[in-house]
Amino acid sequence: MALTANDTARFEACMPRLQAIAYRLLGSASDAEDAVQDTFLRWQAADTGRIEIPEAWLTKVLTNLCLNQLTSARARRETYVGQWLPEPLLSGDPMLGPADTAEQRESVSYAVLVLMERLTPNERVVYVLREAFDYPHRRIAEILDITEPACQQIFHRAKKHVAEGRTRTEIDEAAARRIVEEFLTAATSGRTEPLVRLLTADAVAIGDGGGKVPARAKAFEGALAVATFMRGLFKPGKAKRAIVGGSPEVHISNANNAPAVVVVIDGRVIGVMCLEITAEGIAAFRSQVNPDKLERATLRWAASDHGEPLLIAF
Repeated sequence: MALTANDTARFEACMPRLQAIAYRLLGSASDAEDAVQDTFLRWQAADTGRIEIPEAWLTKVLTNLCLNQLTSARARRETYVGQWLPEPLLSGDPMLGPADTAEQRESVSYAVLVLMERLTPNERVVYVLREAFDYPHRRIAEILDITEPACQQIFHRAKKHVAEGRTRTEIDEAAARRIVEEFLTAATSGRTEPLVRLLTADAVAIGDGGGKVPARAKAFEGALAVATFMRGLFKPGKAKRAIVGGSPEVHISNANNAPAVVVVIDGRVIGVMCLEITAEGIAAFRSQVNPDKLERATLRWAASDHGEPLLIAF
């Protein structure tokens, strides 16, 4: 069925929100784009003249598509090579969606996206729609074909699961950026002690290479283990330059609404290290180096003003 210009405009008006919802649900920008495209195909095939509230109809279609993806994703990740981490989005990416409230910013933070992997598909949908987009329980219940009381119970359970993994208080962005600068200075000093002082006692470090780039699949745990790993990671060496194809530029940037380390070679993003920074110190390093999950970051990097690198590694 051919769409009118008005039908297309109605869909495009909803598209930014659909993309933001899909990314939070799937943790993958490419999968989110596919889900939104499939939603458009269903919109194209529908009798749009009988759809009074396009946003409600499109959100339900998109959510159900994402639910199917989440169910199949669990099976796919059992065969994924190494540790699976979400795809990071750099500052200004429209797929990050609304950031007016603390709940909206938190819902797309890298740490929370990782925690949401623990939720069931229904828990993740309810948490995202309620926490990030303030959908009433009645509407979410209609989308999932459940009762409103059941939706409320799922939300409280999901929120509890996320809160259990977020027991520390984060600090403001300016202070967090200073800590990232201190971290890079310490990491390139060749000494372990300055790094240890910046970390929480139970700090962790993990990476996602997707089997295509060397990455630590099993987390380093504890301040000393993480500090030792980071010191070695930033130690110059010909072998490292050969693996990555040169001497990478290291920038302090912003990913998923928090300071991050972005590593670039010849304009191509080869790594995004998302730091979880708390009042007690750096609690986690989650590094995305799988090239399949950095294509969007590279496009965003090319379109942004990122300034001079803080250092040239290796």
